Amino acid sequence: MDNTVGSLTQLQKSFLTGTLLGDGYIRQAKWIKNAFLEVNHSITQREYVEWKYEIIKNLTRTGPKYRKGNGNRIAYRFFTKQHPEFTRIMDLFYRDKKKCIPDLILDSMSLAVWFMDDGSRCGKSNVYLNTQQFSKDDQYKLLKYLENMGLNGTLNKDKEYYRIRLTSFSISKLFGIIEKHIIPSMKYKIGL
Repeated sequence: MDNTVGSLTQLQKSFLTGTLLGDGYIRQAKWIKNAFLEVNHSITQREYVEWKYEIIKNLTRTGPKYRKGNGNRIAYRFFTKQHPEFTRIMDLFYRDKKKCIPDLILDSMSLAVWFMDDGSRCGKSNVYLNTQQFSKDDQYKLLKYLENMGLNGTLNKDKEYYRIRLTSFSISKLFGIIEKHIIPSMKYKIGL
């Protein structure tokens, strides 16, 4: 069965880039023609999941649902329909079922979604993008993409893995770029 729907808007493409740099996951079962996106966060981030759903709801069948996970974890998630664009994007972002970084251009929306997914602030002078899932080479690519937006960072060793740490003079610029996209429940990440 083919569940193909229309093309993705630019907003949806930017959203997908940001969510795949962060917590989003595209997959494709062997018996399905095209891939689909899964958005899955803790129930404490319900507002964020609802916001994501609104961006891409024309590509879903149903809204977000609760799911009890391992232990006491309760997730809130949704899936999209399968779509050829998701298949194309999956082919760019995955190698041997592992996320990788393709050639891409970040914009304010993709950067905001990525930051809401995986960004953190420690004190006034430390902002991190938790990129530990990516190879060191891919993280250097990400640093180049951030540099193209006028943001400077370094790799910071976090236990045995690396993550991106923005230099202190790039923090206010980052927040200026993404603030208009940050939803109310995530404003704490930028100190608001």
